[in-house]
Amino acid sequence: MIRVQSEDFDIGAEIAQFTQGRTDVGGLCLFVGLVRDVVGDAPLEALVLEHYPQMTERELRRIEEEAHRRWPLLDTLIIHRHGRLKPGDRIVLVAVCSAHRQAAFDGCRFLIDWLKTRAPFWKREEAGGQHRWVAACDADLGIAAAWGDAPDDGGEARARLPGGR
Repeated sequence: MIRVQSEDFDIGAEIAQFTQGRTDVGGLCLFVGLVRDVVGDAPLEALVLEHYPQMTERELRRIEEEAHRRWPLLDTLIIHRHGRLKPGDRIVLVAVCSAHRQAAFDGCRFLIDWLKTRAPFWKREEAGGQHRWVAACDADLGIAAAWGDAPDDGGEARARLPGGR
C-alpha cells in the first residue's frame, strides 16, 4: 500500500492496521524518517517537499514492485509526506512484513534506500533566511546503487529527475 499525503501519521495506528488479522507474518520491519534540525551550520526552519502526484505514485509503485520481485514479502506499506515540514516532523514510514525476518529487513532497507534516491520528490531546505534545493547526496546514491538497477528500469527514473533525484 502506498500513500502520499501532507497529513502526519500515527505510527502505532498504521502498524496495527497493517498487521491486523495477519497470522502469516513472522517478521515486521519498519523505518521512520524524521526532519533533522540542522543544515550545515544553520538551524533548519523547514523542509519543503514538492511532487507531481501521478509521477510520484507511479514511481513508488515501481519501487514497491521491485522489492516484491526481489524478496518473498507478504505486504508493504509506504507513507510519504509532502508539503512544509518542521524539524522533528515525520517524513516517511516504510513497513515490510514477511514470513521470515531477513526478507523483512532486506526489503525495508531496499525500499528506503531507493525511495531516498529514486522517488520523485523535490526538497527545499529553509535555513538562515535562505532557501536551497537539495539533491541526493553521493553517499545515498552509492548505497542505493549497491542494490543494482531493476531489470526494466536501467536508471531511467533517475535520468528524468532534476539532479538525479
